[in-house]
Amino acid sequence: MTRLRRAKNGRPVHHWRRDVVELAALFTAVAVADAVANLIGHGPDGPALLLISAIVLVATAAFHTWWARRHGHAPPASDTGARPLPAAQPAGPAEEPDAGPSVLWRMRTTVRDEPGSLAALCTALADRRVDILSLQTHPLGETTVDEFLLRAPGDLAAADLTRAVAAAGGTGTWIERADAHDLVDAPTRLLGLATRTALDAAELPLALRQLLGRCTIRQSPVTPARAGHGAQAVPVEGVLEDTVMRLRGPEGGVITVERPYLPFTPTEFARARALVELDARLGPRVPVGQDVLTLPEGNAITVRRADPGDLEAAKAMHERCSARTLSMRYHGPVSDADRYLTHLLSPRFGRTLAVQTASGRIVGLGHLLWDGDETEVALLIEDDWQRRGIGGELLTRLVAMAVEARCESVYAVTQASNTGMVAAMRGLGLPLDYQVEEGTLVVTARLDPAPAARRLPYGEHIAQD
Repeated sequence: MTRLRRAKNGRPVHHWRRDVVELAALFTAVAVADAVANLIGHGPDGPALLLISAIVLVATAAFHTWWARRHGHAPPASDTGARPLPAAQPAGPAEEPDAGPSVLWRMRTTVRDEPGSLAALCTALADRRVDILSLQTHPLGETTVDEFLLRAPGDLAAADLTRAVAAAGGTGTWIERADAHDLVDAPTRLLGLATRTALDAAELPLALRQLLGRCTIRQSPVTPARAGHGAQAVPVEGVLEDTVMRLRGPEGGVITVERPYLPFTPTEFARARALVELDARLGPRVPVGQDVLTLPEGNAITVRRADPGDLEAAKAMHERCSARTLSMRYHGPVSDADRYLTHLLSPRFGRTLAVQTASGRIVGLGHLLWDGDETEVALLIEDDWQRRGIGGELLTRLVAMAVEARCESVYAVTQASNTGMVAAMRGLGLPLDYQVEEGTLVVTARLDPAPAARRLPYGEHIAQD
């Protein structure tokens, strides 16, 4: 069996050269010892020779020790034998046993654009056991805005973080709690927002809000009275003024984004403008899909997204509704109802669900409207189709859309006599706040992520009990 095979079988490998050298050293030592003994016994210089012999033996022992350490533990390159693996070590630094739960923070601060400024910030954060998960820089000439996503110990307060950053040279520091959605890196988030905007025109305000954080977004459509100068109010490239940016809307109107607590950077302005330009190039669009529901009495209805193409059918439903139904919905003169429809059906200002019968007639509309940094829900059900659970079904789906859009609450404006709308809001099972303003009832529901799980994808057929 060859030496290589013995090595593969796990047997030790012997080297004959080392054995020969050790045997020769042993014979040499014996010969020297014999010669020394003869000289000591028969010569006059016995003590001197004995001392020399001791020195030679010590030197020989030292040489042998050096040789063994050099060649006895260093295997040759051809040695492929199995060896014991080193003890497993945990990857990364060991966690402290007393480390508590961590907290995610989003933080922005401004530093001078000079070497070492960012390093000072990172050192200050590291001294407080803060982990930097992501970092974006926004150059502003002589200064730079650094945006961090941080994981900090749970017992570290926001005030302690801001003081540490200020001591390291940061100014104008802003900080707020983050969540799991912020763990997505910036390029991935931008691609996701662009995809949502491309699929649904109603996603533009939501995409801008998620891109820029907490902000107020208002869209001003072009009216016939202002069509002459409305297009010139905001240039094509938009306007950036500290905490306010104005962008040319897809239909020529104005999109105003305001964030009073933090100025916008040129980078954020460019990203927002790119999303708006993408929306304008794609034009009005609504996702295609529908759900077929079976009412308790056996009637089959279809719930789908509505768009401006449903304007005539929606007007026809208005004509079939009673004056009382229209007044409870629009809180004003019935003659004003039709002019709202163009705005309500536009995907630029929210999402609308239509309830359609088997014959193609629209008998109900549900609206989810973006109202600045708030969200409004509104329902209109044709008189002959009321009290059948349609309003509750529409409201549940609208609330699920609001949860999906990460809205914190929705509100409905109605009259105290509209018992159907009040009952539908109560049927959501969410905490409600009631306010009466000039005889009008405003019911606000604080949202919970749970309703999103109950949302049915379009295309499923279900039977309602």
